[in-house]
Amino acid sequence: MSSGKIGVTMNRYGVILPRGRYLASIGIRTNISKEAKKRVTWFDHLRKTGNARLTCRYFGISPQTFYRWKRRFNPHDLTTLESRPSRPHRRRKPQTSTEVAGRIRQLREQYPRWGKDKLVILLKRESISISASTVGRVIKRLKDRGILKEPINDAMVKLARKMRMKRRYAVRKPKDYEVKAPGDLVEVDTLTIKLLPNQVRYQFSARDVISKWDGIRVYSRQTSFCAANFLEYLQRRYPFKIRAIQIDGGSEWKKDFEEACEEKEILLFVLPPRSPRLNGCVERANRTHREEFYELEEIELGLNEHNKQLERWEYTYNYIRPHQGIDYLTPNEYYQQWLENSMR
Repeated sequence: MSSGKIGVTMNRYGVILPRGRYLASIGIRTNISKEAKKRVTWFDHLRKTGNARLTCRYFGISPQTFYRWKRRFNPHDLTTLESRPSRPHRRRKPQTSTEVAGRIRQLREQYPRWGKDKLVILLKRESISISASTVGRVIKRLKDRGILKEPINDAMVKLARKMRMKRRYAVRKPKDYEVKAPGDLVEVDTLTIKLLPNQVRYQFSARDVISKWDGIRVYSRQTSFCAANFLEYLQRRYPFKIRAIQIDGGSEWKKDFEEACEEKEILLFVLPPRSPRLNGCVERANRTHREEFYELEEIELGLNEHNKQLERWEYTYNYIRPHQGIDYLTPNEYYQQWLENSMR
């Protein structure tokens, strides 16, 4: 059945559908949302196939959803395919008196970390009988209206602290940065050492990516001041110039350490979050120090004595111990060979 010069048809589902060109043109001319335009395609497909169930399967919608929109659909007013607000016309009015709501607000501001169950007990002591769910609804309404003074959330405090500690010198390592010579990239990291249940020390470790040369030093604290001191130690101990250092996101590599790198004109590259594998050289160095030093040596309790032990182990590692990663040469032998080849 058809009627009108625009060409409309009534299908067996009782829906009056304009012909495809008209439906498409009115969709272009009407300012409707993407969701409404998507629903227009449902009825255009229905006009072509004449099968509602086939249309539902084609678009992946349920028949209930399709028929609900079919009842609402007016082909000459495509705004009928817009979603309607789901907010109820009649909303329940609060039954809690203004005096009780004000007392709940006072108690909540006095004890901001106490929940509704604790506040119910305090209200009962004042002969105010009220349920915990009602107290919760009152608190929510006060928050929504912005009249309840709540303390700053711990997550917001951490975010503010993180923003204050934003790095100003360290950057991501550029993809085109080339590591060819000793000193081009030195990876650093920290290793926690528990000597006694109540005595913890922090070993600052460094490894050159090319020569596998290690530098190690232990401190009683894990701070940026100690990290800056460790950098000075590395410059004294390494036989080559350090051009770039790679760090993780630890706070010990900020502030004093960043300032020291900038002052010494050492490039500082910081790893992306949760990517320790990119610092694999120094991570492997820490494993070597654990297995071949800390698990075999009797560590002195004095800090100076501990560092003297580390200096002897550092010498053993760099000058005596063959390293599989550089054809069983020591880091010193590898560096001497590199020097000879670079002079040719």
